[in-house]
Amino acid sequence: MRIMLKFTIPVEKGNEAAKDGTIGPAIEKLIEQTKAEAAYFYMEDGKRAGLIIFEATDQAMMTKLNEPLMAAVNASIFETPVLTLDDLKRGLPG
Repeated sequence: MRIMLKFTIPVEKGNEAAKDGTIGPAIEKLIEQTKAEAAYFYMEDGKRAGLIIFEATDQAMMTKLNEPLMAAVNASIFETPVLTLDDLKRGLPG
């Protein structure tokens, strides 16, 4: 199942993590662990944010992915299944 993981990092913690060098490795570890097919980074409501698309086969994997990022940079995380256009077409009637 394809998953979209969106995260935001509070400004203060993000500034601290940028200054001490922990933000890059925390995000890189997430990208490596998910074997992301796409990753995008942007600002949302003045906070650092990211969007990662990856394939997941085991729901228990989510805890292993989420906990390190939350612990490292106090990230808020949202995950949801997503479809490609081909997935959507297969699911539509007719």
